[in-house]
Parts: sequence; structure tokens; C-alpha cells
Amino acid sequence: MDVTVSAADVAEWRAVREVRLRALAADPGAFGSTLARELAFDDGVWRERVAAGRTFLARRDGVVVGIASFYAEPGRQDERELVGMWVTPEARRTGVAPALVEAVRRAAAAEGAARLTLFIAEGNEPARRLYERLGFRSTGEVQELQSDPCRGQERYALALS
Repeated sequence: MDVTVSAADVAEWRAVREVRLRALAADPGAFGSTLARELAFDDGVWRERVAAGRTFLARRDGVVVGIASFYAEPGRQDERELVGMWVTPEARRTGVAPALVEAVRRAAAAEGAARLTLFIAEGNEPARRLYERLGFRSTGEVQELQSDPCRGQERYALALS
């Protein structure tokens, strides 16, 4: 079946919370945040996240199979950072991830961003291969992974022009 990707509506905050928590539980090493941290968020935090209009949900047959968000990082006004990208294991390698990235890419470009960036956690080779296939390139910038200070993460970028 085809995948549909759309910006999450504020009324869908529970679906966003559910898929985000599932992502953190299933693949904790892929994210800067932790399940414990986000389990502690109250409903208002989830509503605020969705109200920003920068979270996308991928659905197949009406079931959420992926999520991705983006934001403007302070001090990098011409960039948007792709964050929280995750696809359910059963929907991987079926076109969901590229569809989510494309939705984020279009939205970031519509905001006037010149570049879309993201961080890939050390050792996450499937993510690195995916993003390189989609045109992202390493910037050489490496920083500590917040959820696991013993690991690093590397910034990748894609020109939007």
C-alpha cells in the first residue's frame, strides 16, 4: 500500500506521543533523548510540540508507521534540523523514510531554509546509508550524543536550493 505523509494536526498529539515513545523504546541508541525523559512530559508538552507544525506522520492504511520533525536551531537561521526520524520495523525499506525526509525537506525550504541538517549517531550505519542515498553529506562536525555521552554523533547536511 502507498504511504501518506502529512503534518501532524494538534488534535493528533496523542498519536505523535505514542509513536515517539515507541521509537525511543525500540531504538534508544538512535536518539539524543531518552524514553525516561519523554515519558515524564505532560500532555501540554506534547500539544506544544505538535502545535509548532513541524512534525510529520507517515501512515499506511491509516496506521502511523513513521515520524519526523524539524526545527530551526538557534544561531543557524538559514538551516533547519531534521530530528526524531523513525520508521516502524515492519515499514522499513518500503519508501516511508524517503517520503518523510521529502516532506520535511519541502517544509524547510518553504520556510526559506538553504540547508537541511541532521545528526547520525555513531554506529547507526543503516541511517547513514539512507541519508547519504538521499543526498546528505557529512559536514565533519561531531558532538556528544546527549542520551549516551560515551558515543558521538555526526552532522550531515543537504542543500535545499
